[in-house]
Amino acid sequence: MRLLIVTDAWHPQVNGVVRTLSTIAAMLQAQGDVVEVVGPDRFRTLPMPSYPEIRLAVRPRRALAAMADAFGPSAVHIATEGPLGWAMRALCRQRRWPFTTSFHTKFPDYLHARTGLPRRLAWSVMRRFHEAGAGTFAATPSLRAELAERGFTMVRPWSRGVDLDLFRPEPREEWGLPRPVFLYAGRVAVEKNIEAFLALDLPGSKVVVGDGPQRAELARRFPRTHFAGWRTGDALARAYAGADAFVFPSRTDTFGLVMLEAMACGTPVAAYPVTGPLDVIPGSGAGVVDTDLRRAALAALGCDRAACRAHAERFSWEACTASFRRQLVPRG
Repeated sequence: MRLLIVTDAWHPQVNGVVRTLSTIAAMLQAQGDVVEVVGPDRFRTLPMPSYPEIRLAVRPRRALAAMADAFGPSAVHIATEGPLGWAMRALCRQRRWPFTTSFHTKFPDYLHARTGLPRRLAWSVMRRFHEAGAGTFAATPSLRAELAERGFTMVRPWSRGVDLDLFRPEPREEWGLPRPVFLYAGRVAVEKNIEAFLALDLPGSKVVVGDGPQRAELARRFPRTHFAGWRTGDALARAYAGADAFVFPSRTDTFGLVMLEAMACGTPVAAYPVTGPLDVIPGSGAGVVDTDLRRAALAALGCDRAACRAHAERFSWEACTASFRRQLVPRG
């Protein structure tokens, strides 16, 4: 198979979409497939308004068409709904190439949080984008149910995995802070709802691993929080393992890979009962979901760390990759 993946989220961005696509591309290549990932790094870009760390391709269609023709894909997957995604969608429709898409981000909720744009309008645009394809991959049962309720008709299951060799219970970051340590890791941006975590009255210490446009504001408003900046690889794994509980305050994520990474390091997760946490945590013994995030965080301290690791071991990148490949739609 010659697979072309087109994505507006790619290196040097650090997020779950990039980690997922990077991992499955590498695994498919190791299995003998030829995979080409086209991201914004190949185009002239401009910073995304209010989020300059994310670069968006400018008028990419002509160059993208040349890249697609040179590669000659036997299957096309469009991962995001940004400028590259829309350009590839138009190209596929023009050439009558079948393609699949994946639903990684609840942009209607993100846009509403940042701009106040009505969710209904944004959902209409998202539905128009994805329904042109031959299938939309979505990570969890609750997300697939929500998409179906919103008029998406070709939703397909595609779960996630975790690197169990990298993310492990030892070694642990000591932090040198009063215990218990409650940790958040990920983008520091308004849609992640981090303020809901930092405003909690909790014992011990709060740590934020990551960076983003809201960091300076939150650091000023919550001076007792330890902001550790971005960590990757072994340093990130040590951060997870060194926490007593991982707090996932987002209400808009479609999955939340960081939850699996924390669990793989033996750290229980506290979250709201929303898409992602509802599909991963209940009944696992690896965390607590509650409409009261403080209550969830305190209760998570009582979870068995061995149970957290065992639950994470149920999610493999091998199964994730196999499911992805199986549901691609080849050209005739």
